[in-house]
Amino acid sequence: MTGRTCLTIVLAAGEGTRMRSSLPKVLHSVAGQTLLANVLSAAPAGPQTSLAVVVGPGYEAVAKEAMRVRPDATTFVQRERLGTAHAVLAAREAIARGADDIVIAFGDTPLISVETFARMRAPLQAGAALSVLGFHAADPTGYGRLIVENGRLTAIREQADASAEERRITLCNAGVMAFDGKTALRIIDKIGNANSKGEYYLTDAVAIVRELGLTATVIETSEDEVRGINTKAQLAEAEQVMQARLRKAALDAGVTMVAPETVFLAADTTFGKDVTIEPYVVIGPGVTIADGAVIHAFSHLLQASVGKNASVGPYARLRPGTSLGEGARIGNFVETKAAVLEAGVKVNHLTYVGDAHVGAGANIGAGTITCNYDGFDKHRTEIGAGAFVGSNSSLVAPVKIGSGAYIGSGSVVTRNVPDDALVVERSEQSVREGWAKRFREMKLLNRKPKTG
Repeated sequence: MTGRTCLTIVLAAGEGTRMRSSLPKVLHSVAGQTLLANVLSAAPAGPQTSLAVVVGPGYEAVAKEAMRVRPDATTFVQRERLGTAHAVLAAREAIARGADDIVIAFGDTPLISVETFARMRAPLQAGAALSVLGFHAADPTGYGRLIVENGRLTAIREQADASAEERRITLCNAGVMAFDGKTALRIIDKIGNANSKGEYYLTDAVAIVRELGLTATVIETSEDEVRGINTKAQLAEAEQVMQARLRKAALDAGVTMVAPETVFLAADTTFGKDVTIEPYVVIGPGVTIADGAVIHAFSHLLQASVGKNASVGPYARLRPGTSLGEGARIGNFVETKAAVLEAGVKVNHLTYVGDAHVGAGANIGAGTITCNYDGFDKHRTEIGAGAFVGSNSSLVAPVKIGSGAYIGSGSVVTRNVPDDALVVERSEQSVREGWAKRFREMKLLNRKPKTG
C-alpha cells in the first residue's frame, strides 16, 4: 500500500509428517512450484516491504528455497515448536526493526493471493490493530469460529470451547493475520501459555486486542484460498483448485483451449495472443508461448520458449533449454533439450535434437539423432541455416553441418561438413538374387514336426 511499510512473516517450520514423505511439507509442489514459493510469490514485495521466513531446525533446504524465490528474505529458526505465536517471536529481530503493517502467513497455504494480502492490510490503515482472515466453511467442524459483534471481531473460539450456538457459526479462522506495527510486538508478547499443551497461540491475540481497547476485524475470503496442506490428498485437491484458476486466467487472456480440463499449467506459464492448446498438454515451469503458437495434443513442455506461430506436437517433448524460433515446427515423437531452433526449422517426426543449434529454415528428417553424449560429457551439434538432414541420420557431436549442406539419409556424420556440401555415409548395397527363396526352402526342409 502506498506510503505504508510492511513486514511479512511466513511460518514454514512444520515437519508435515502426515505427508508420508522425507521432503519437508512446504517443499512439495503445486502448479510446478513449491508450496512455499506460491506463498512467497503472493506476499507483498517492493522497496517498502521486508520478508521473514521462520523455519525449523535442520531445515536448511526450506531456507534455501525461500532465498531462491525471494532474495530479500531473512530466515529465522524456531528451535522449539511451541505454537504459532512462539514461531512469530522467532522473528522478533525483524519485528523490532519496525513496519507499519505486519502480516503473518503460513508456508503451506499455496492458494492465497496477492489481492488477499492487500485486503488484509486495508483495515490497519483505517485504524484497526488486528485483521484476521476468515472463510465460510462448508463443514466448520474442527475450525476455530470467528465471533463477530457489531462488525468487530470479539473472539476466536476453538471447537472444543465453543457453545452449541457458536458451533453453528460457519465463519472460521484461516490463521492468517495482519497487525498494526505500532502495537504488534506488545500484543504478541502478552500471549501466554495457559493452554494445556503449554503452547503460545496467535488466536489469543484477539482477546488481548480487546483488553487493550483496540479494534480487531475480519476479512473474508473463499475456503479454497486458505486450504492448508497436511496430506497428499489435500495436496492433490489444492492442485485441482490451482489448475482451475490458471486455466480460467489463460482463457480470459484469450488462449484457446479445446479441452481445458485436460491441460496442466505452471504458475509461471506465459502466453502471447491467439495461442491454441490442444487436449492433454502438460506445461511445466519456465515456459513461454508466443503469439499464434499451437501446442498439439499430448505434448510436454518444461523450461522452454516457443516462438511466434510455431507448432509443437502432437506427442512432442520440449525439455529445458529449448528455444523455438518463429514458425518452427516440432512434430510427433520429437524430443529437444538445450537446443535453439531458429525461424522456420522443421523437425517433423521421430527425432532427438539435444545440445544443438539449428539455423533458420533447416530441415531435420525423421529418425535423426544428435549424438550428444559420450558416456562422460555432453557435446554440441551446429547445423547451419537451410541445411537438409536426411532421415535416419546420426550426427556425432561435436560436429558442425554447414549452411545449405545436404546429409544423405542413413548417414553417420562424424566430421564437420562444409557449406552446401553433400555427405553420404553408408555401406554399398549388396544384392544376392534368389537368396530369400533358398533360405525359406532350407528352413522348411529342416523344420521338425510338432509333437504332442
